[in-house]
Amino acid sequence: MDAEMEIEQGPVCNVDTKQLRRAFGAFATGIAVITVGGDPPHAMTANSFTTVSLDPPLLLICVSKNAIMHDLLPAAGSFAVSVLASGQEAVARHFANNDRPLGKEQFESVSWEPGQITGAPTIVGALARFECELYRTYDGGDHSIFLGSLLSLDRHAKESALIFLHGKYRQVRQQRRNEVKA
Repeated sequence: MDAEMEIEQGPVCNVDTKQLRRAFGAFATGIAVITVGGDPPHAMTANSFTTVSLDPPLLLICVSKNAIMHDLLPAAGSFAVSVLASGQEAVARHFANNDRPLGKEQFESVSWEPGQITGAPTIVGALARFECELYRTYDGGDHSIFLGSLLSLDRHAKESALIFLHGKYRQVRQQRRNEVKA
């Protein structure tokens, strides 16, 4: 038998895409800004970011095949992920706006600094920032799944996270230890 495993495709579920989006939106996700350095640098807001492995340290992001980032990321060979804090909704909206300027201009209204290793822009004030080398790419339907091998990280978890739930940005409020529960 061949070393590759054959995967059979199961029945296709015919679902209205609006209904599917609403159902997927019932799962709260963090918000991150994905960036690539180089000329031109580019950024996009994403909620499809997750950890994959601690040993070796791997993470993944999913990017629409129609997004500008889709072709820039493999060409760059590396990327950065900035996990946004609760007070950074304006940053998330900025990089989700398709009418924003492109190239270096898109970073003019945002506080950022170059990553230590890749030089990809990272968002100042983010809860965590990761720099990754592109490790593998997988087909994911109308998206590609980019697996990144961790090169560097820094963490500033003093704030709460910005999340996305039911199609809206939301903030997670951290409970103080001395708060009394009713």
